[in-house]
Order: sequence, then structure tokens, then C-alpha cells
Amino acid sequence: LVEHLFHKMSPHPGRESVAPRQRKPLAGRIFDAAQEVARPTLFSLLIIIAAYLPIFSLERVEGRIFSPLANTVVSALVGALLVSFTLVPVLCLYALRNPKPQRESPLLVWAGRAFEPTIAFSLKNPVIMMILALGALVSTATLVPRIGSEFLPELNEGALYVTFTLPGNISLSQGRALTPRIKALLKRSPEATSLLTQLGRPEDGTDPTLPSNLEVFVKLKPLNEWRPELHSLDDLSAEMTKNLQEVPGLEYNFSQPIRDNVAENISGQFGQIAVKIYGEDLEKLQDFADRTKDSISEVPGAVDVGIVKSGETPQVAVKIDRLALARYDLDLGEVQDYIETAMGGHIASELWEGEKRFDVTVRLPVSTREDVGAIRKIVIPLKDGSLIPLSAVADVSMGVGRAAITRENGRRYVGVRMNVRNRDLGSFVAEARAKVRTALPMPPGYEMTWGGEFENQERAMARLNLVVPLAFLITFLLLFSAFSSIFDALLILLNVPFALMGGVVGLAVAHMPLSVSAAVGFIALLGQAVLNGVLVVAAIRARIDKGEDLMEAVVGGTRDRLRAVLMTALLASLGLLPAAMSHAIGSETQRPIAVVVVGGTISAALLTLIVLPVTYYYACLVRQRLTTRREAALQGAR
Repeated sequence: LVEHLFHKMSPHPGRESVAPRQRKPLAGRIFDAAQEVARPTLFSLLIIIAAYLPIFSLERVEGRIFSPLANTVVSALVGALLVSFTLVPVLCLYALRNPKPQRESPLLVWAGRAFEPTIAFSLKNPVIMMILALGALVSTATLVPRIGSEFLPELNEGALYVTFTLPGNISLSQGRALTPRIKALLKRSPEATSLLTQLGRPEDGTDPTLPSNLEVFVKLKPLNEWRPELHSLDDLSAEMTKNLQEVPGLEYNFSQPIRDNVAENISGQFGQIAVKIYGEDLEKLQDFADRTKDSISEVPGAVDVGIVKSGETPQVAVKIDRLALARYDLDLGEVQDYIETAMGGHIASELWEGEKRFDVTVRLPVSTREDVGAIRKIVIPLKDGSLIPLSAVADVSMGVGRAAITRENGRRYVGVRMNVRNRDLGSFVAEARAKVRTALPMPPGYEMTWGGEFENQERAMARLNLVVPLAFLITFLLLFSAFSSIFDALLILLNVPFALMGGVVGLAVAHMPLSVSAAVGFIALLGQAVLNGVLVVAAIRARIDKGEDLMEAVVGGTRDRLRAVLMTALLASLGLLPAAMSHAIGSETQRPIAVVVVGGTISAALLTLIVLPVTYYYACLVRQRLTTRREAALQGAR
């Protein structure tokens, strides 16, 4: 609005003065000039607001991260809309009371000189321009699968959280003896400044971990103090993994404190990706998990692959012979209660010390409970008062059993967890799924699911796939309301894919995969691209309504909006350039948005000034020819 008012009101060298306009008061002239852009300005801002609607639909983690962005932008746009039609014209009235010749920016002078021959060549050679535009669009489309995909960029929290699964039969004292060695191996990397360890189960019982669980919190130096050969957390984790291989039998998972909590809340286990195999037979589940682990380990990018809570622990197995019980006239439940009392204990009485109460438990001493031979000699009373050893009615042996049996929704499952390093999440899961499906077909009654961060990615993208077309529909309806023409609305929307090319190229140049953050950038870019199209088409339509020739209207209207389109593109790109180039802690989430918007606004501006006028001009010619033929056919029929 300000650009248009100053352009209209300021005297220009070579511009002819019109007597009636000069005699009209300045306020009236400003009002007339503001009316020329009021309608496209209103609908442009409404379209940008409509473009942000998909962000409001995001939920869970991504919703909490990006909903403040959408709230802030939409609130700012509503405020800008009110100020543009109330305060801004008044301020322009005071600023233009003594207008001075407008100084042309050297950049705009250069852009104007480059624009004239470019638009002339484009209109004379539409086939060449459309081939170039379509070729660029197809090339960009083929680039999308290559850049990969992920849920959200990995946030550098300045620390690592390493979870170890020690051998299942290790004692706490043995774990304490092993912990200093593990800490020494991690400290070999000078980027680790301090370490904090936790061995075994948490005392509050809130985490269903095993006694063989070891968690290490590793505080790191700032990224700018790292060695030059290390560029990311993945590089540091790979170096620490190589050092930890000196201790055999360890399973470990590298994560970060916040990320570890989020991943565990999503899937119930550590790791970016969680594979869960459901079924009834524990031996089959364990076999399936082992084969799944072997298959996934062969996929490039897979690290920290392990089976969750897969350890075995020694167990005393007592298998009761029912035929022997029948010979001695013993009841199965009574024998089981007797063994339970001997091994696990039974409350026989209570002991009171003042206000304190203690249960008195009766059971065999530890030396007897751990000796299989002594357990076999436990005597069981018969109904006639005689005693027989336990070995007469049961087989007592030492065996092994699972350290833990995990369930979800009432079904047993065994989990396989993994992380992805130096590869995007989407392509890794696609390849790993295909490999596991080929190597391990699931029999009836067994089911395999993939979850973790990948689950969040699928859910967020599925929601965007549903809501973004709705935003396109709302945008189309707004465009139709603005121009009262389906033809104009469709032409503006057809140029949107060309405008999004810069965002894809920006991600490829920055080596960033497509994520929810990048998708938010594309959503913001959608509104910017439509805004440019509305400005250009509105200017062309205004010249056509004044009776100008179609060619003159297209060239003149686009030239009139050259300043506005370049100004909005430079404002958006330069404003977000620091965010696109930042590598500070916390920048990982904002960089994809900034890269997409910076690259996309530049391509949107160039394509709006070249492709849109060519498309509009020749589409109008085709439309006119079809209308002429239809009218001629109707006259001939009469």
C-alpha cells in the first residue's frame, strides 16, 4: 500500500501532469490510489492467513512447536490489515504534503532494465519458456525423493544420554565395577566434559527397567570448541561407539536427554525407531526379534540396533508330576502353596514396636533357596502324617528364563530398537521394512509394527496431506471472490508449484531432508506465492478494464508490480537469511523453515514476473479464440 501511494503521488521525471488530478485535494488522490490496491491487499492477506490453517491442525510434539508460529503470524497479519486501511493512509497524507521527486533505487533501475527484454523475449517465445519452466518443475519433482524425509531435525541439546543394557545375569556389584571402564571409554573424546551415571532400576519404580540397565548423562563442550574433524553429534556418537566396542557384550543406545524422554513416551522404548513383534510364544517372539535385528543391521544407516529387555536370568524350575501327586493323594494347589511358602515366604504373624508394624515372614534360608540339591530334599507332609521329599513328586532343575516379559494392550511383544545415522529417516524405514518383510513373513497370530519418531512423521504428514488441499480450496474460493473469475483464480494457483521449486532446491543445497519444519516453510511460502500472483493479475486486470490492448496490459501491469514483488521477496528472504545460516543451539528446528522461505521467495518472485504473464497472455488468447468460435457456431446455427 505504501509503495503504491508513494509511486502514484510522488512526481517522476517525464511523467505528464493531469490538470484535474492536480486540482483534486491530496487526501482525495490518496484515497483513490489506496482504493486501487485495497481489494488485492485485503484478499492477499486473507489468502496468507488461509495458508497458515494447516499449521493449526498439527498436534502433539509438532503442534506444540509450531502453533506459536502460526498464532504470531496470523495475529500480526490481522493487525497489519487493520493498520493498513486506517493509520497508513493518514501517515502517507502527512508524508506527501511536500512530495519530492522519487529517487529510484539502483537495484530497481537494474531490475527494470533486465525486465523489459526478458518479458519481451518470453512473450515472443512462449514455447521455449514453458519448456524451460516445465523442465525445471520436473527436475525439482525428481529431486524430492532424493533429499529424503524425517520427522523433525535433531535438536542439539548440548549433551548426550547413553543407555547401556548390560548382560542380564550381571549383579549390581559387577555393574559398579564395569561402570568406571565405560566412563573412561566415553571420556576419551575430549568433547565430553563431565559424566553422571545411574545403574539399575530407579528407586521410585516409575521406569520398568532391569537391574542390568546403565544410563550415562554426558555433558558436552559448545560446538565451536569441538575438534575440526567432528561436525555433528552423529560424528561424536560414531567415535564413542568405536571406543565402546572394546567391551564385549554391551548393547547401547545414543540419544539426548529431552529426545530420549520423548522417544520413550512415544513408543515405550529407547531409540528413534521401535519395531514391536506381537504374539503368544515367547521363544518364537525371541527368534523373530533376533532375525529382525540381523536383517536391520545390514541396512545402511542403522546404528545401536538391539533387542529391548532381551536378557535371560537363571531360574530354579520346579515341574510337578501330576501322576505322582495322585499316587500320594496330594492336592496340586496345596503343594504349590507349600513351595511358594518355602521359596518366596508367607506372612505368619505381625510384630508391633510402638506404633510401627512389621510382618513376620516364614521361608527357607538363602543357602537352601539357592541350592537345587537342598530344594529337592524339602519334605512335604502327607495326609497320614508321613513326610516325602519334593523330588518324589516334582523335577527340580536349574534353568534360564526371560528377565522380563513386556506387554502392550494385553499382548506379549518383543521390541527391537535402533537409531539412524548419516541417513534420512524416511528412506531408511522404507528399505528396512522391505528387507524385514522379505526375510521374515509373519505367521498367523503374529504382528509387526513400526513406531517411534517414524510414527510421528507418518501421522503429521498424513494430517498435512488432508488439511493442505483444504487450504488450497479456501485459497481458490478467496481468489474467485477477489476476481469473480474461475479463469484468473486457476491461473494464479497453477503458478504456485513453480514458486515452490526454490524451497526444494534450497533444501537440497543445504543437505536437509524434508521434515515437518520444512513443510511449515512450504505452507508459509504458499501464501507468499499467491500474494505475488494476486498483485500481478490485479494490475493486469485494471489495465484491461481501462481498455488497453492485452499485450500492453500484461507487460504494463507486470511492470507496475515489479517493485512490489521484488520488495516483498527481498524482505522475506533477507529477513530470514540469518536464521537460514545460523548453527547455534536451537537453530536446527528453524533452519529448514528459513531455507525454504529464502529459496522459495526468490523463485516465486522470478517466476511470477516471467511465467505468470506469459501464461496469462496466451491463456487469454486461447480463451478469446474459443469464445469467438463458440459465438460463430451459435450464429451459424441461427
